[in-house]
Amino acid sequence: MKKTDIIISAIIGFFIGVFFLISIRVIEIDLKLEWEKQWDWLLLIFFPILCSLGMAFVSFLKQKFLIIYQIAKFCLVGALNTFVDFGILNLLISATGIATGFNYSFFKAISFIAAATNSYFWNKHWTFEKKGSVFASGEFIKFFLVTFVGFIINVGIASFIVNVIGPQYGIGEKLWANVGAFASVFAAFMWNFIGSKYIVFKS
Repeated sequence: MKKTDIIISAIIGFFIGVFFLISIRVIEIDLKLEWEKQWDWLLLIFFPILCSLGMAFVSFLKQKFLIIYQIAKFCLVGALNTFVDFGILNLLISATGIATGFNYSFFKAISFIAAATNSYFWNKHWTFEKKGSVFASGEFIKFFLVTFVGFIINVGIASFIVNVIGPQYGIGEKLWANVGAFASVFAAFMWNFIGSKYIVFKS
């Protein structure tokens, strides 16, 4: 495993911790949690260590299955994208107090676009190790098209769960908004990997 991969894994882990803390601030109200805020800094240490150890473990498997290492990188970037998505979504919900309706879909679109842009840079330069300019000719267009399909899947499923199905089992609106966002991540994951590997960043 390259030293740069350890460092990048730790950096990604740190930002996962930051966006996790942003999200937990909002949903702790719906969950009626008493989050011990004085221990927040431990998460900013825990996530980098966990991510680095996880990548180190997977690196042993890449000798026989190189694609496993690439998938692990993609998953780690995907985890960061998820928390960027959740963090920005929850910031917007917290700032406005709105967690349903058209405004929720609009907030979800903003958070998804931010996460997708984050995804492009990490996956281009780290996961798939593509050389060339930041916005290579044709590459960003393909990325935009793949992302647009992912956008429809992601926002569509999240909006359906939040606005059509609505909160279930006594769950509050803010927490249910996160349930919708979480479900949409799993639905779009396979498309995102296949589209990124074989359409956007293919060798």
